[in-house]
Amino acid sequence: MEQLRALAADLRANGISLVVDFIFNHTSDEHQWARKAAAGDPEYSDYYWIFPDRTMPDAFEQHVREIFPDDHPGSFVPTADGRWVWATFHSFQWDLNYSNPAVFRAMAREMLFLANQGIDILRMDAVAFIWKQLGTTSENLPEAHTLLQAFNAVCRLAAPSLLFKSEAIVHPDEVARYIDPGECQLSYNPLQMALIWDALATRDASLLAQALQRRHTIPAGTTWVNYVRSHDDIGWTFADEDATELSVNGFDHRKFLNSFYVNRFPGSFARGVPFQDNPRTGDCRISGTTASLCGLEHDEVPAVERILLAHSIIFSTGGVPLLYLGDEVGQLNDNQYMFEDGHSADSRWVHRPRFPADRYAQRHDASTSAGTIYAGLRRMIRVRAASPELAGTRLIDFATSNRCVLGYQRPGANSTILVLANFSDMPQTVESLTLSGFAPDVVNILDDAALRLDRGITLSPRDYVWLRVRPQ
Repeated sequence: MEQLRALAADLRANGISLVVDFIFNHTSDEHQWARKAAAGDPEYSDYYWIFPDRTMPDAFEQHVREIFPDDHPGSFVPTADGRWVWATFHSFQWDLNYSNPAVFRAMAREMLFLANQGIDILRMDAVAFIWKQLGTTSENLPEAHTLLQAFNAVCRLAAPSLLFKSEAIVHPDEVARYIDPGECQLSYNPLQMALIWDALATRDASLLAQALQRRHTIPAGTTWVNYVRSHDDIGWTFADEDATELSVNGFDHRKFLNSFYVNRFPGSFARGVPFQDNPRTGDCRISGTTASLCGLEHDEVPAVERILLAHSIIFSTGGVPLLYLGDEVGQLNDNQYMFEDGHSADSRWVHRPRFPADRYAQRHDASTSAGTIYAGLRRMIRVRAASPELAGTRLIDFATSNRCVLGYQRPGANSTILVLANFSDMPQTVESLTLSGFAPDVVNILDDAALRLDRGITLSPRDYVWLRVRPQ
């Protein structure tokens, strides 16, 4: 804790906010509360969902889904004394029972303790699962929102600067419900992440454009955390009803994406690894670094272009862009994870590799892929910081009349940034008529190149532009 306090102070002195994971849905079975519960202490047994036999677990499991079937079936695991405890995720992660008010008080105390160490933001882990109710899926229940509001109320009294970041990898409508000044002021943007990968695989930006049009707007006082990759797996969290409108079958499309990103589809560039592949349900998620998912192992130039294209979206759509360590130099999969104790059963360790000293040593060498990626991301950071139109989260969609080209507008006080991004492997044109609402003379702020919209804009394969435009 002394090291954490020193780190928090050092970060704050350098203008950096510290975010830590707040695991409030469950504890480890090695936690002192769990050990007391396992020993039969009735006070701490009530901190968890523990039952003497399978009667209640069987009743709950009629409606809840398996999250990690490779770890254990259902949602309950046996304890050493023959009882059954709720473990939504891994068998060693015991879910807390918030129907017991003592649990809320105990976790609020932990929250304030962290705030007093200098933590600025808490990443609220697994927010969708924190309330259980028999006869339901025990996900996204109204009481989950009540609990978040209650934790916020405590913080406004005792730690008013502490903010929450939502981690809800669920249906897009449910993700949005947690984003509120009185619940989670920041939220991961899993839909945008998934649909960036969808557009790269299909060379079609339609689903991503639809999501930006319908689901990007969130309340004032909140913001997205946009990312290409994280420490976790990729799940295809788009809404089936959204896909249906574009004549896409959600189940079949997820099967295609899973096949594509683990290189089981003809012509795939990706070198991902399946995670929690479930033949019974057809469910699967994807592991892999950004570079390997973009094919850097075998197809360097197009892969670098895909990496920069993907990041151009998270930097320009509005919100807080998140860079996962190693992606800025194109770090590849670490397939040695399977030989390390405790890692072999979890393929996500393939994209949680050790520090890539060799690639960081190349980051200033423009002749290397690491140097090209690093320079491209540095340029986006620099241009974004100098462009007031890219502040905040306000976004206006822009129909390019070309399924391969994503378009959207970021309005400012006196001008607008028009973003165009070509997900195709072929040159694509946005016609002059489509662009005729803007004055013809524009500048691509990424390289200060002057362009004319009355001639249309032709984008090279996997190219993107950030155009400062004004009305005609």
